[in-house]
Amino acid sequence: MAAPTGRSCRRVWAAFIPAALLCLAARAAAEPGAEPGTAGFDVRPGGEVHSFSRSLGDYSCTFTYSAQGGTNEQWQMNVGLSEDNGLFSCSIWRPQGKSYLFFTQFKAEVKGAKIEHAMAYSQAAVGAQNDIPLKQEEFEVTETTVSHREGKFRFELSKLLIAAKTPRDEL
Repeated sequence: MAAPTGRSCRRVWAAFIPAALLCLAARAAAEPGAEPGTAGFDVRPGGEVHSFSRSLGDYSCTFTYSAQGGTNEQWQMNVGLSEDNGLFSCSIWRPQGKSYLFFTQFKAEVKGAKIEHAMAYSQAAVGAQNDIPLKQEEFEVTETTVSHREGKFRFELSKLLIAAKTPRDEL
């Protein structure tokens, strides 16, 4: 039997991350006595830069953006930790699926962990609609941020998913 190729490993990893993020989100929301992992916030148009943050222990996620057009939209942010505390997740999305605002900029920043996987979407899955990812050229990922790429971003954003590896103390 042949060893798996890099391409097949990437496909497995790409399928695993969204499932892991959903599990982390459900776990964070269901833990008794813990601060709920999901919080709602308004994304406001008007061209001004706004930020929204959530923290969980030593880890935090901050979404900074500027948008135009329409009226306020209700969005949600969820932060969570895996059972072994090895992954910190941050999910930011519009529950109705598609945002009608034009984003002139966006950045999601995690503190306390390094990004392993991140994806941005122009449409979030809702009902019979599927997630529609942004083209890789529209956004960039560093160790701690996911942000629009100047001159390439097409002003549509409805969802961001981030999985970040937490530091481990070696024995």
